[in-house]
Amino acid sequence: MPTPSSSTNKSTKRSASAGKSKSTAKTASSSTSRSKDAIAVLKADHRQVEKLFGQFEKAKDESQKAQLAEQICMELRLHTQIEEEIFYPTSRDFLQDDDIVNEAIVEHQAAKDLIDQIEGMSASDEMYEAKVSVLKEMIEHHVEEEEKQFFPQVQKTEMDLRSIGEQLAERKEELMGEMGGGLSATH
Repeated sequence: MPTPSSSTNKSTKRSASAGKSKSTAKTASSSTSRSKDAIAVLKADHRQVEKLFGQFEKAKDESQKAQLAEQICMELRLHTQIEEEIFYPTSRDFLQDDDIVNEAIVEHQAAKDLIDQIEGMSASDEMYEAKVSVLKEMIEHHVEEEEKQFFPQVQKTEMDLRSIGEQLAERKEELMGEMGGGLSATH
């Protein structure tokens, strides 16, 4: 699928060959790759967390499970924060349906409560895996509602999804930096 970045990449290559520095090309390319729309940014987060839950289920030892659960919790904290700070308030301004936003916020709070419990436990606790499993089910339900109901409604509005996507990506990067870079920017 051709993207607006195709012409940017061609002109960037021409500029680089015309004597521009390679760092200029990297900067242009980097900002282009970050200019996904908001829905793409949020869906990428969803896929990342699904992948981590899958790895958790396959993990054999407590140490590996603890590490994966910690990463799941961090990813979810980042995701819920950027949605609540940027995506939800902005989409509320464009949607005629406050209920869908309110429900998403309530689901986030329930997940954050469970995340707090998981983070306060040891992987050897008999309820640890059960709580991670329930968190996975909660997130699957939330993701399904967002992707099948919420996001399609937002896509029908005049909301500037590209600009919001850039804001989401920038805020996520900022939050990751505040956390000491404990997570890599995989999206």
